[in-house]
Amino acid sequence: MCGIVGLLLKKPALHARLGELMLPMLIGMTERGPDSAGMAVFGASLPESQRKLSLYSGLTAEGDAYHWAGLVDAVNTAFKARALAVTKGNHAVLTFEGPVEAIKACILAHEPKLHILSTGRSIDLYKDIGTPAQVAARYDFSKLQGSHLVGHTRMATESAVTPDRAHPFTAGQDFCLVHNGSLSNPNGIRRMLEPRGIHFETDNDTEAACRFLEWRLREGDSLPEALQKGLKALDGFFTFLMGTSTELALIRDPFACKPAVVAETDDYVAIASEFRSLAHLPDIKHAKVFEPAPEEMYVWKI
Repeated sequence: MCGIVGLLLKKPALHARLGELMLPMLIGMTERGPDSAGMAVFGASLPESQRKLSLYSGLTAEGDAYHWAGLVDAVNTAFKARALAVTKGNHAVLTFEGPVEAIKACILAHEPKLHILSTGRSIDLYKDIGTPAQVAARYDFSKLQGSHLVGHTRMATESAVTPDRAHPFTAGQDFCLVHNGSLSNPNGIRRMLEPRGIHFETDNDTEAACRFLEWRLREGDSLPEALQKGLKALDGFFTFLMGTSTELALIRDPFACKPAVVAETDDYVAIASEFRSLAHLPDIKHAKVFEPAPEEMYVWKI
């Protein structure tokens, strides 16, 4: 059992309140996921020549005291990448210019125990072990700004409680997935994707789903097309919530065993595993509230 939350703000004037509005949603899912929590937030895209990486240093020897300035110097020395880092304890968002994969390799050569959480022009990602309230306080979730986000609270059932196995999972650029449920064929998905050059970092079943969907996007599918193929390829019980730089997407398995509820107004689309995480939202009494149908794809664009 896990909890998912999603929030898309339709009006730019509300973007500064994204974290404020989301925080009670996430904490409301504590009982569904007390082991770890995570959040992917999407904001304005960087220029085409730039990318940013969300990095986690909690597995290094230095932990919260990691020397981020040394990493920035190493990247700039190797690539003249104009790299800058915005840091928060064991987390940093590194913005740079240059070849993405080569710079990622440089980072891991400099410190192999750094964990690259996400890559893209618009996504920042935070995840860690602890209760949702603890993780939210650690990374100042209430101050997050942007157009939309995807969050998760985890109750581990099929792999260890570690930061890298927390959700959201990412693959490619500006794409993330959170999952409530369990898959019965993640190893089969892994065996199918690895010969295609797709690398896995954990044994978590959600990572298999994330990499399958990103592979389909990479092959040219639209997000709805990728989800339709995922319905056929992924076996198990699931509610999936995905984020890209321009959209949120939600889908449930054919049996709709895992709960989800959506509330929509002229100002926002809000998604959670249970209504109690939506009850605080502005004008919720006048929202269109509904339970997503099984196998039906719901896609909202900013």
